Amino acid sequence: MTIEAIKSGELKQIPGADLEDEDLSQLDLSRINFAGAKLVGTDFRESKLEGAHLEGANLMGAILLQTDLRANLMGANLMQADLTGADLRGSNLRGANLMGARLTQVSLAGAFLSGANLMSVNLQDVDLRGADLRGVNFSRANLKGADLGGADLQGALLSEANLEEVDLRGANLAGANLMGANLLCAELEGANLNGATLEKACLLGTMMAETV
Repeated sequence: MTIEAIKSGELKQIPGADLEDEDLSQLDLSRINFAGAKLVGTDFRESKLEGAHLEGANLMGAILLQTDLRANLMGANLMQADLTGADLRGSNLRGANLMGARLTQVSLAGAFLSGANLMSVNLQDVDLRGADLRGVNFSRANLKGADLGGADLQGALLSEANLEEVDLRGANLAGANLMGANLLCAELEGANLNGATLEKACLLGTMMAETV
């Protein structure tokens, strides 16, 4: 009954619901309330979740391919979730856990990710322009070719991250930990590196900015 009501659009308030492994693909779920819901393995591919409430939801292993996720995902568990091609522009992902998530061709421009866990995640060529990345754990993450222009990375953990050919122009890296990071041919013009740790980082071919 609940599933049919969700699919028909009649039910919009389902905080804390258990919808593990359900098929909710290709639906308009805009502004639905799934806060704290159990959505482990749930199939949301190509669904519209714009404005949805997914705070604290467990989306571990969820299928979110080509999903409109411009939603509130604060504190959500997205471990092992497949977000290939998802639209996360401006989304609230503060404190979310994205370890092991697939983020190929994702757009995170202007997203709020402060305090999120993206350790060892593959973010190659991902759009993170102007995103709030303060204190994000990017340790050992692959950010090769990613666009982080104007992003706020203050205090971010980027130790041993692959930042080859990354666009960091105008980014705020104040106090960021870049120990052992690969910054080969990265663009850092206009970036704030005040207090950043660059010990053992690879800076070959990097256009360095002056600290401010």
